[in-house]
Amino acid sequence: MNRFIKTAALAVAVLLPTVSASDTGLSSLIEHEQASLGAMPGAEFRKYLTYVQPKARPVEVSYSRAWVDERPEPEGDEHWQCLAEALYFEARGETVKGQFAVAEVILNRVKSSRFPDTVCGVIKQGTGRKYQCQFTYTCDGHKEVIAEKQAYQRVSKIARAAIDGVSGDLTDGATHYHTTSVNPKWARVYKRTAKIGVHLFYRHNYRTASN
Repeated sequence: MNRFIKTAALAVAVLLPTVSASDTGLSSLIEHEQASLGAMPGAEFRKYLTYVQPKARPVEVSYSRAWVDERPEPEGDEHWQCLAEALYFEARGETVKGQFAVAEVILNRVKSSRFPDTVCGVIKQGTGRKYQCQFTYTCDGHKEVIAEKQAYQRVSKIARAAIDGVSGDLTDGATHYHTTSVNPKWARVYKRTAKIGVHLFYRHNYRTASN
């Protein structure tokens, strides 16, 4: 019996209640357990001592300002910052659910072979050609100024949660959206998947693993 198994066998004996000599039934049980442990190969015995980390419970999203305000202060890289800014300039007047939906569109584009493969790349696509970019605020000729600090704080938390995959699929794979106040030509071609707040969401008429 190697030292590891011998120590475990002794532990079983210590953990079980102390028995008197007349209590032959329980005494026999202890001897049986010790013999069983002693006969077990080390690797087999270790399986019984393996600690299984319980799965973390998924975060429940209520899509409310109260839920967002309770989230911890976010941190992240440039792509988190790009997403937070996009949500601020594109959707800060939307509901929390609507802001999550806009974030989802951007992240869906990152996954698609039709668009750049980073968050900042998706958001800045076409920037430099006035009014010919994907997100108007990046090419309208106006300087991006974040004047509403509380609104930015909220969307930055939503950006962090969206990147972390906290939210579910709200838009059925949408890669495009527009407000209800406009009617772009491409909206006649793509399939509408959702309406959330003042935004309509769309995706291509066909889907593959990479689009």
